[in-house]
Amino acid sequence: MQLKVTALSVFLYLGVSAQNIQNNPGSNHGNRFEQLGTILPTPNVYRTASGAPGQAYWQNRADYDITAYLDEDKRNLKGSETVTYHNNSPDDLDYIWLQLDENQQSTLNKADYQFSSTLPKSLNDQQLKTTDLPIKDNGLGVNLEKVTDASGNPLKYTVNKTMMRIDLPKILKKGEKFIFKIDWNYNIPNRIKMGGRGGYENFAEDGNDLYTITQWFPRMCVYSDFHGWQNHQFTGRGEFALVFGNYKVSMNVPADHIIGGTGECKNYEQVLSSEQLSRYKKSQTSNEPVEIVTLDEAKKAEKNHSKQRKTWVFEAKDVRDFAWTSSRKFVWDAMGVTIPENNNKVMAMSFYPKEAYGLYRKYSTKAVAHTIKTYSEFTIPYPYPVAQSVEASNGMEYPMICFNFGRTEKDGTYSEGTKNGMIGVIIHEVGHNFFPMIINSDERQWSWMDEGLNTFTEYLTEEKWDNKFPSKRGPAWTIVDYMKLPKDQLEPIMSNSENIIQFGPNAYSKPATGLNILRETIMGRELFDKAFKTYSKRWAFKHPEPADFFRTMEDASGEDLDWFWRGWFYGTDPVDIAIDKVTMASPDFNTVKEANETKYKVEEPLQNPFEDISKIRNKEDKTIAFEVEKDKNLQDFYYRYDRGQEKVDTNKEYTLKTEANIALDKKEQEKLKNINAYQIDFVNKGGLVMPVILEFTFEDGSKLRDKSSAQIWRHNEKKISKTFYFDKKLKSIQLDPMRETADIDTSNNFWSNDGSSSETSKFHVFKEKQNGTVRGGANGKVNPMQAAGKKN
Repeated sequence: MQLKVTALSVFLYLGVSAQNIQNNPGSNHGNRFEQLGTILPTPNVYRTASGAPGQAYWQNRADYDITAYLDEDKRNLKGSETVTYHNNSPDDLDYIWLQLDENQQSTLNKADYQFSSTLPKSLNDQQLKTTDLPIKDNGLGVNLEKVTDASGNPLKYTVNKTMMRIDLPKILKKGEKFIFKIDWNYNIPNRIKMGGRGGYENFAEDGNDLYTITQWFPRMCVYSDFHGWQNHQFTGRGEFALVFGNYKVSMNVPADHIIGGTGECKNYEQVLSSEQLSRYKKSQTSNEPVEIVTLDEAKKAEKNHSKQRKTWVFEAKDVRDFAWTSSRKFVWDAMGVTIPENNNKVMAMSFYPKEAYGLYRKYSTKAVAHTIKTYSEFTIPYPYPVAQSVEASNGMEYPMICFNFGRTEKDGTYSEGTKNGMIGVIIHEVGHNFFPMIINSDERQWSWMDEGLNTFTEYLTEEKWDNKFPSKRGPAWTIVDYMKLPKDQLEPIMSNSENIIQFGPNAYSKPATGLNILRETIMGRELFDKAFKTYSKRWAFKHPEPADFFRTMEDASGEDLDWFWRGWFYGTDPVDIAIDKVTMASPDFNTVKEANETKYKVEEPLQNPFEDISKIRNKEDKTIAFEVEKDKNLQDFYYRYDRGQEKVDTNKEYTLKTEANIALDKKEQEKLKNINAYQIDFVNKGGLVMPVILEFTFEDGSKLRDKSSAQIWRHNEKKISKTFYFDKKLKSIQLDPMRETADIDTSNNFWSNDGSSSETSKFHVFKEKQNGTVRGGANGKVNPMQAAGKKN
């Protein structure tokens, strides 16, 4: 339904103008619409005010050559690495920092960010061990065997919990590289009992282990233009800040193990049987997943623990990390996927034990393929040759490989909840290939930049998987319960990962919801999608910071979103907009005034006293044809006066008949007699400003939607009013009918015409002619520029 603007034009101008004056007292202006200003870092040659990398942007690089030996009997991993570190920064470095993440499992070398504690209701043996005083060594963590330069000369180093500093033998200058070697080993923890991302899971029924080898080698810290060395301790929550590089990794494992890892395997011919290799080649061109290692082969391997060894060789280019998995329990299936945007041929693959076969065989690899194709549409084309999902009873992500859950009951059955949960976690973890594996944000500081952006894109991908998919994060209404919490249980999204109480809602749900509100309600899909792709393209294979995201989203869309970043990301206020009162009015034709006349004298016409350069050049420009010269109807008094065709008698008195208040005739009154006006008063109870979205239901059953942008609150952030004119009567008004603003209290979002919450009045109707209209100028004087040509 459209408002009848033409029929209403006789009174709409004065009605709206009066309303604007009434609602602009200027006494309730806060800072919600002010620019972020100095809250954001100052732009520089590395990071521009537009949100793009600057002309002097740089980032360092680390290349790795690693050999690993998995001792299944001792559950020990032994490794040796050669690291080539490239200093692309403008700074001289006299030391470098590495991460020893596995020390987080150590009782002696962990970061030891403790929580307050209270007496438990019960205590098991495992928990009791953590209470021993003095603290005993649990035998976990990294054992450094040797740290040398490329020639084998020992290097001085210091271990500070989960961080390791190496003192360089000489200054590492810009453009130089430093090669060093580290030999190490560690006992692999039981991740099911101890928690954590990497370790082993033991299957007691068949006596086999499933290994997820993650955060397993000494890794370079990021040295950046915005932070210097990012060497904050690893506590187990805030994830990783890592540099890009090329990897060559050789893994020596029991001969009956199957390995999946970051990158491409370079020696399938040596480690697979001829039948398995044939199936792998077939899967490369198949549109359906092909079992490379079959269920029967996996069950057979479980029974025979080989004492022979095999070495698998993997290579990966331009990745920030490397992870792998190893077990004789794996079924392995794969299929080829083409990314349309860059014509990239990708192997989508899944590894899973028999306990997950009923679910993973049906859905996993197809979900992997769907994810990389959909994310490619919304961000950048997937650039890597492989994308893998591993069923490991958890959820964690690394370049080209991720670990997820999804096991059936023992009889092979499963619930819809388990199925949807599995698909959701696969989409989420595979999606992390984009955030942060490629668009490489600092997870140690800003969890939301990978988890939040990824959860948002996960929601878009779930929707394209199944329009009825029960997504738990992304839609605005799903964040309401969190936003309702007391303020002492909330932190701004812009909080360090370690300091967040409600980590899931804060790092995942709230930023994802905010982006969805931007896309659906504030910016619109077209503008948002273009800006989001711009951010992804600008910062692919680079290190973005929050300001780079905020600035790019504005720069690429032309939308001023500082009010949104300020409220949703830097604040904790919820959305709670209420309909406070509705005032109804109908036309009053009895107060129309008669027309009158005004006596006045006319002064000399107003003209610019100086012909500026623009006027002179325009006059000389023969290509310009002035409209007043082309149209005789526009040749008014000033045109004639300027050419000496008309004189002004400043002593003569003129008479002007005022036409603004001429009464409407009966025909015009008939048109307007059914017009009803409604003034709706709104109150911002929550504090966070949002667009005002209304659904009107009329007495005849028809409906109409209207939306005002959030800027309607810019002059008064507490109260606003808005007036509507309809040629039919309203039955009810619903605020935020689609629950798209995360309003925490919908009980104050409804009004009906039963009279319980409304007032009634009359509005005056009068006629306003468009041609020859005269309005008072400054101080109520007649404007001679309009009146001079109207002589009696």
